[in-house]
Amino acid sequence: MGSIISARQVLTPSGWLADQAIHIDDAGTISEVSPRGFDAAQAVGTALPGLANVHTHSFQRAMAGLAEARGPAGADDFWAWRQVMYRFLDVLTPEHIEAIAALVQLEMAEAGYSASAEFHYLHHRVGGGHFDDMAETSRAIFAASEASGIGLTHLPVLYSHGGLDGRELKGGQLRFGCTVGEFETLYTRIAEAARGLPADFRLGIAPHSLRAVDRAGLDACLALCPSGPTHIHAAEQVKEVEEVEAHLGARPVRWLLDNLTIDERWCLIHATHCDAGEVAGLAASGAVAGLCPTTEANLGDGIFPARDYLAAGGRFGVGSDSNIRIAVAEELRMLEVSQRLAHRQRAVLSDDATRSTGRYLYERAARGGAQAIGRNAGAIEAGRLADVVALRDDLPFLDWPQPDQRLDAWIFGVEGRAVSDVWSAGRHIVRGGEHVRADEIRTRFARVIRELGAAL
Repeated sequence: MGSIISARQVLTPSGWLADQAIHIDDAGTISEVSPRGFDAAQAVGTALPGLANVHTHSFQRAMAGLAEARGPAGADDFWAWRQVMYRFLDVLTPEHIEAIAALVQLEMAEAGYSASAEFHYLHHRVGGGHFDDMAETSRAIFAASEASGIGLTHLPVLYSHGGLDGRELKGGQLRFGCTVGEFETLYTRIAEAARGLPADFRLGIAPHSLRAVDRAGLDACLALCPSGPTHIHAAEQVKEVEEVEAHLGARPVRWLLDNLTIDERWCLIHATHCDAGEVAGLAASGAVAGLCPTTEANLGDGIFPARDYLAAGGRFGVGSDSNIRIAVAEELRMLEVSQRLAHRQRAVLSDDATRSTGRYLYERAARGGAQAIGRNAGAIEAGRLADVVALRDDLPFLDWPQPDQRLDAWIFGVEGRAVSDVWSAGRHIVRGGEHVRADEIRTRFARVIRELGAAL
């Protein structure tokens, strides 16, 4: 039977179109975008292609704010934050993981994300013992996605070592750890558990980083998932770059480009510390840089060389990573503003064709994000999944005559909730600014937070 979304303005690959009907078939795919069937009485204001959140660790949302006090050493950085995260892991159960993930996916949808890639490394019990079902925590993520309705790409993570010297995992890391053989079994179990999920579900893979996975582990990951999305942390921290260079003889992004076939199915998460050659090589590879500007700022990671990377034709998507904040507009704004601070200019990430910085960023994040998570989305056109985000038409800040102005106003100026509706593969999961299962999901999350507060 299908459905229709009517919109007074629609952002399509050919530009803005007024008074359009987006026709969706029973499979959740756009079959037509045209004036035929447009209903002004039911129309949303501004329809945009939904964005994919290319990188999230859902469980970290529940610890937001717990690592904001300065440590005893007098200076805090990513490595100090990581110790807080490890302590938090000591109390999380699969039930907690599911409730937190559902809340995170709800918040993503209300912020304007229509799909998400879960970089999932929390596989085991506290202390590293295996669950009777090795896919237990992945099943929790699957259950959350069925409750939220958001599009899901699941990325099981191989994490084998505590550093490039091959040191053993300890403490909170034990919940992540797998030998190659264990991970092969785990991956098979996860694939079996994913049967019956919606047709737009995708299963990829994620060797955690060059710090945590050796060449044999990388090869095993590529053999397990020869064609799906492949994500890896790379060059997030200066200390990481120095460690990789000392042990492998090259900077992280350079080593990946020289030793693996980095192509369109790869997403290098962060890639913050790249030299000019790495910037050019990553852009030429066709891979996606998975940028998480809000988390990268919160952790003091550094500033990605976005101006030079985009000038070289590089592709990117955005993600919420630690989920300290979940906001599409904030990720895009932070990406641009960081470049303004670095280069002491305005409207750094834009072009002469559109001039609108917000539109330039949004369209590229939509395309790059969809590519990164292996999802046939990223544009409102026939043949794509119906991932659609509508902005409110009753918000004075968005009441501008030109749709580019509305997009810029949302990304750079609007505080509060600007999204009215979200469809993910045709599933209408946000209506009137609220997720359709908001009460149920928020109530469960609140109970979990009370339990965690008592346990920590």
